[in-house]
Amino acid sequence: MKRLEYPAARRERLVEAIHGVDVADPYRWLEDDHAPETSAWVAAQNALTRAQLDGPARDTLVRRLHALYDHPRTLSFVGRGGRYFFTHNPGLLDQAILYAQDGHGAAPAVVLDPNTLSGDGTTALTAYAPSPDGSHVAYALSVHGSDRQLLRVTGFPDELHWVKFASVAWTRDGSAFYYLRFPEPGTVPPEDEQYYGRIYFHVLGTPQADDPLVFAHSIREVVPLVHVSTTGRWAVITAQRGASDDAEVYLVSCPPTPDARTGDVLGPRPDVRCLFAGFDAAYEFIEEAEGHLYFRTTRDAPLGRIVSIDPQLPSVAVRQVVAETSDRLSLAVMTRDGIVAAYLHHASDRLRRFALDGTPRGEIALPAIGSIVTLDAEPDEDEVRFVFTSFVDPPAAWVARGETPFRLKPAATRGAGTYQTSQVWYRSKDGTRVSMFLVHRAGVTPDGQRPVLLGGYGGFNISRTPAYDPGNFPFLDAGGVFALANLRGGGEYGESWHRAGMLENKQNVFDDFIAAAEFLVASGWTSPSRIAIEGGSNGGLLVGAVMLQRPGLFGAVVCRVPVADMLRYHLFTVGRFWIPEYGSAEDPAQLPYLLAYSPYHNVRGGVRYPPTLVMTADTDDRVAPGMARKFAARLQSEGAGGPFLLRVDIKAGHGAGKPVTKVIEEDADILTFVSAALGIPMAAESHAQSDRESHGFTRIHTDEGGGRWDELS
Repeated sequence: MKRLEYPAARRERLVEAIHGVDVADPYRWLEDDHAPETSAWVAAQNALTRAQLDGPARDTLVRRLHALYDHPRTLSFVGRGGRYFFTHNPGLLDQAILYAQDGHGAAPAVVLDPNTLSGDGTTALTAYAPSPDGSHVAYALSVHGSDRQLLRVTGFPDELHWVKFASVAWTRDGSAFYYLRFPEPGTVPPEDEQYYGRIYFHVLGTPQADDPLVFAHSIREVVPLVHVSTTGRWAVITAQRGASDDAEVYLVSCPPTPDARTGDVLGPRPDVRCLFAGFDAAYEFIEEAEGHLYFRTTRDAPLGRIVSIDPQLPSVAVRQVVAETSDRLSLAVMTRDGIVAAYLHHASDRLRRFALDGTPRGEIALPAIGSIVTLDAEPDEDEVRFVFTSFVDPPAAWVARGETPFRLKPAATRGAGTYQTSQVWYRSKDGTRVSMFLVHRAGVTPDGQRPVLLGGYGGFNISRTPAYDPGNFPFLDAGGVFALANLRGGGEYGESWHRAGMLENKQNVFDDFIAAAEFLVASGWTSPSRIAIEGGSNGGLLVGAVMLQRPGLFGAVVCRVPVADMLRYHLFTVGRFWIPEYGSAEDPAQLPYLLAYSPYHNVRGGVRYPPTLVMTADTDDRVAPGMARKFAARLQSEGAGGPFLLRVDIKAGHGAGKPVTKVIEEDADILTFVSAALGIPMAAESHAQSDRESHGFTRIHTDEGGGRWDELS
């Protein structure tokens, strides 16, 4: 890839003293999303990127990706009132459709088809919550990938605004629900509109202006989530500290009590009680049984345990129900006769059953080594519902009534025996053992020059486990290896693993990722020039930091929606939510380590950096796109090597709800870039027909919306 002439970016002589340290910020003007100068520069960058990537090879990849994405997948699955609700995409629809089905043998019916809501597919269904009897569904819509959502209810004209990170909990009679909302614009300073999340109560058929406030926390970065217990007696509020799992738990009598004199619901509520205070551990409400509230927690158990508490006697110590094990407890639900819990064993899921007193009752057999995407059950039912996926199995809906689950419908697969998955362990810089998945075609062996696509995340207690990605298969079919490293900072091995990669320990994450690449070289798989690294969001920070620390170790970098300016990230969008994870430059004790790895601030003049594709979106209101723009401008101005391309998607956000059309275009750009940088062909037209034939499923097409669902087995 040749040296390019980049669009000119004005360089300001802006140096800011932060706690006595002079910090240059020459491209701060690129933080302004709406400035004409920014828009013109972005347009020129996109034109340059298109000139480098567009062509016959990319066109062939687009055709192949259309074939790869043309498969059925079920993305979520819950049951309420004897009905199943699920989101499903039969193939190439931009958005998955929400269906309802009256039991296993019935035909599914369309509840909501988001594809009909906009002409370009950028209106997405981002959350839904059926009422307890299954007669109504509250659902959230996002436009252009924004975190801001509009909440609606089937069968009612109600529209609730100022919703983000939708949390909805119905009363047992289905006449009302609690929900999380943020301040109405204009009622607080603009910089606070992303914060001060509060729980309100909405009665169906009434104006939002009448919704009473139920819960508000004094700390603006707290995000409260709400659940209603199965008896309908309690609203349980888990108030999380920013984007961390550390939480306080509050209890409110349900439903809200009207004032005897005025008939109005009082708020803020005088009867809010705190069950767990101090933000010293993670808490997740499971359910109520036999007068006790059950929680999954990391309190005194970094890998997680299950406890219960009597809400009438909160001063009494909590009772341990399921003790901590050597595996990470990640999810738990309650059925009629006990608890079903998902555990991460070496970064892949296991489903284990327990009685309500914690007595083990065996496991629910999963179809392969893979991941539980969603897990659902009700305390008055015997079955468990979940969505399962792996590196070669698209997400599909499963039902378990006992130890043996069955799939709700036929599902696509990339073919048993065609691809192999293994797990290896390697040592990081400080001697810590880290696990990594390797995926490749059967028969592929180490030869010292295998192309490798290495991914990771390492933050926010998020676990990177086996998942199906159609965009990987052109790379695998070209003889490549997909490697996924389970870095510190993630949640694969519990809270201690997470804390070992946050705040002042963040360098451990980068060392783990660098060691993964070194292991792949030392074990004979590849060479540095054949390694492409990829990550998004916190993963974009990851790949941005390591390419600057070890530029000679990688042959290509795909840096998506990155948190790239660690000194100013908290000033934009929801950045203050991340302070518990990263720290803040406002703290003089935290500035030095943030400055030491901040990608934007560590580009060194004249250093040969690998070819880099920086990707962002114009309406990303999670990670401000200005950070990606600044990082790309500095690479282009000061870095040698490259090329350094910037891709700014239009009418797209951070990634959630992105239409399939845009996903295919994005994958095609990534693969084209990696193909050119590593020197490997990935655009073999001959693969396309085999992609269409390898799934082993029958498609049914009619003119009616319900016909978009594949026929049930």
